[in-house]
Amino acid sequence: MTQRVLETGALRHEFLRRLAGTLGAENIGLLLALILVIAFFGSLSPRFLSKATFESVAFQLPELGLLTLAMLMPIISGGINLAVTFTANLCGLTLAWVLQANGGPDASIYAFLLGSVLAVGVGTASGLVMGPVIAYTGAHPILVSLSVMIFLRGLGEFLTRGADISGFPEFIQPLGHGSIVGIPVPLLILLGAVIVWHVLMTRTRLGFSNYMVGSNIEATRYSGISTRRVIILIYALSGAMCALAGIIMMARFNSVRVGHGESYVLITVLACFLGGVNPFGGFGKVVSVFLALIVLQLLSSGLNLLGASQHLATAIWGIMLIGVMILRWAAGQLNFMRTTR
Repeated sequence: MTQRVLETGALRHEFLRRLAGTLGAENIGLLLALILVIAFFGSLSPRFLSKATFESVAFQLPELGLLTLAMLMPIISGGINLAVTFTANLCGLTLAWVLQANGGPDASIYAFLLGSVLAVGVGTASGLVMGPVIAYTGAHPILVSLSVMIFLRGLGEFLTRGADISGFPEFIQPLGHGSIVGIPVPLLILLGAVIVWHVLMTRTRLGFSNYMVGSNIEATRYSGISTRRVIILIYALSGAMCALAGIIMMARFNSVRVGHGESYVLITVLACFLGGVNPFGGFGKVVSVFLALIVLQLLSSGLNLLGASQHLATAIWGIMLIGVMILRWAAGQLNFMRTTR
């Protein structure tokens, strides 16, 4: 009997160990955080656990999620792309201008497809400006992406005079507000993008090289990998993902403005770090970042239900970012103390 109990305990321990290895420590922590957020706001407001709340989260999450994916690869490479929101907005403006030039509300599906291709081209071009400058000059990604952000913002304000562009065909609306078998279309697009990014980062040479560049760019260069090519491709893909976010944002808001979602930059960085991405590059998982996004979006929805202003929510994001940095530092110190004993 005692032997059977010991064997059962050993099997249970092995199962939990393998489960923890599969999920990862950061994913388990994020799942616990998700449960705590749901329990906390659910106890304060019964409306939080309603179907309407989760539908709202499902429709609001995609635009932020796509921008976070655009931020993820540059950060893993040891860089950053501060221009994600303005790149997305300029891509949305590109699509809007094509639709306006072809009849506005009466524009055809072909005009939409042409505008979408051009939007992706604009986003990719934005990345192809940043990538070579960072790769060939050695300029810091913060300065380069900040310069591109200022340029895109100024260009967008100049071309639109700061005004919104609206009046699009009705067939675009399902892209931002439609559902398929009860699942929001924008969420399906985000899930598809998450899968593509996960495969790209874990199953391709570019993904492996991205981690290598973020870990040690000099060692990666000496190993025969073209680090310049990797950096250029990373920022080009980041820009292309921004374009997809811009198209979704245009469909959701039914308008485009160069200043839409300015606060998203902070949240994308926070989601990456909360998801376990190393701020200095070299480590990060797409799935963990996706879970962190869900936690942040539920937190935002809970604050809204409690009547908190968006300004307070933004302030909380900033404090959380500082807190995440402190916790990561503390965890690193504890790990160092354990290994040196």
